[in-house]
Amino acid sequence: MPSDAEVISTLNELIETCRDGQEGFRTAAEGVKSAELRELFQRYARQRAGFASELQDEVRRLGGEPGQTGSLVASLHRGWMGLRAALEGGNERAILSECGRGEDVALSTYRAALDRDMPAGVRSMVERQFAEVKEAHHLIGNLERGSGAGA
Repeated sequence: MPSDAEVISTLNELIETCRDGQEGFRTAAEGVKSAELRELFQRYARQRAGFASELQDEVRRLGGEPGQTGSLVASLHRGWMGLRAALEGGNERAILSECGRGEDVALSTYRAALDRDMPAGVRSMVERQFAEVKEAHHLIGNLERGSGAGA
């Protein structure tokens, strides 16, 4: 069984990923014209905020200090920094593409977390969140493939 410190470290990585996603989706929502996309991105931003909160509660329960924000340096590796350029161009397909990139990294981070040993209750929460991240990734990919000049 892993130490609490190892589990806390894993959960803090997920918190950082969720905070980056929350900010990325919030920013994407501000940059799209489509009311439908705006609502979708706002919903995903709220979802990621909720995930981060759940993870933070678990870190506290384990006696750790939860991460509070995403990391700018880490964001560079999470696919969200290209979002600004996409927003400046006003191309909703490009915005969807950047959201998809961010979700690619979120999936990778969740997969890596699930490859580690953790208590059953923690694993159940992480698996549930992972399933919802996969669902969001799939929907964003479908929207991107289905979009033309504008979504």
